[in-house]
Amino acid sequence: MSLHENFWCVIPAGGVGSRLWPLSRAEAPKFLLDLTDSGESLLKTTWNRLLPLASPDRIMVVTGMSHRDSVCEQLPDLLRDNLALEPSPKDSSAAIGLAAALILRRDPDAIIGSFAADHVIRGSVLFERAIRTAVQAAESGSIVTVGIRPTHPATGFGYIKAGEPRTDIATFDVYNVRKFVEKPSRATASKYLSRGDSLWNAGMFISRADVLLAQMAESEPELVAGINKIADAWGTPELARVREQVWPTLKKIAIDYSVAEPAARAGKMLCVAAHFEWDDVGDFASVANLLTRGRAKDLAVLGSQARVLSESSSGIVVAQQDRLVTVVGMQDIVVVDTPDALLVTNKAHAQDVKQLVNRLRDSETEVL
Repeated sequence: MSLHENFWCVIPAGGVGSRLWPLSRAEAPKFLLDLTDSGESLLKTTWNRLLPLASPDRIMVVTGMSHRDSVCEQLPDLLRDNLALEPSPKDSSAAIGLAAALILRRDPDAIIGSFAADHVIRGSVLFERAIRTAVQAAESGSIVTVGIRPTHPATGFGYIKAGEPRTDIATFDVYNVRKFVEKPSRATASKYLSRGDSLWNAGMFISRADVLLAQMAESEPELVAGINKIADAWGTPELARVREQVWPTLKKIAIDYSVAEPAARAGKMLCVAAHFEWDDVGDFASVANLLTRGRAKDLAVLGSQARVLSESSSGIVVAQQDRLVTVVGMQDIVVVDTPDALLVTNKAHAQDVKQLVNRLRDSETEVL
């Protein structure tokens, strides 16, 4: 049973997840991987999480053309008409904007919720409760995001500064958004945690489709004009030509900058403070923490063929082959062993893997 007769879910499945190299690659990005040792990819668990909120005919996936076969294999119930393919990565504004435009043409009263394909969430009842509240808030014409109450001074997430409570919409957990804040230093994150008025930005957006596109058009009119040209041609013999002509011209910009921040400045943004466990699995430190569930002294092991022997060590070993990996006397170690590349670092420097990948990309190496 769907959450709301006009509610649609959008799953933007893009990005490489460069901080998870060499496990995550251009042809096998993190949303197609099982990073929680659950037996299912992050994409599949996202799909399953949304089924109580929307039926398969109201779940749309936006992904790259090169990932079409893998996505369809992992999501056999995904309708062909609900798969939107991107010729090249253009960030979240183009992906979510295109989905909104396509859905709007099918359902003029549509409310859409955008949920990243590569996040980990625990607490399905709390998740569903938060989204129900967000949809209720979006019915009034606001753009709504979901913030997670922080449990520690995280520096790898963006933050939402919450304003006045909106008890006219819900008794609790709904607030005006004052502003969005980029990833802070640890000292700043500690201040946010002690003040209690800041939430982790989970990158979820719930809005009427027409409201979201109108807000995006205020800051990026050319982007929305291009999206509408493609949406108008969808399902016609002209699609391939129009998409080939228009898509390369679309501005590459995150929805945080094209919609969320301008809407917050204009007083049109609300947030729902949620209580479920959430992580964007941004690096191997996050993966290690998820697998050990707070047991900091444990060594997490990921990989069906992994053979790991450790002594007095903690951190994570990811192995894609069956050779023995031994770790002795190493704390917070990160070892990722793949057939063509080996990464060795520690949890403190897990975020820096992205800089390494940028150097590899500049050198045009073949291991990306």
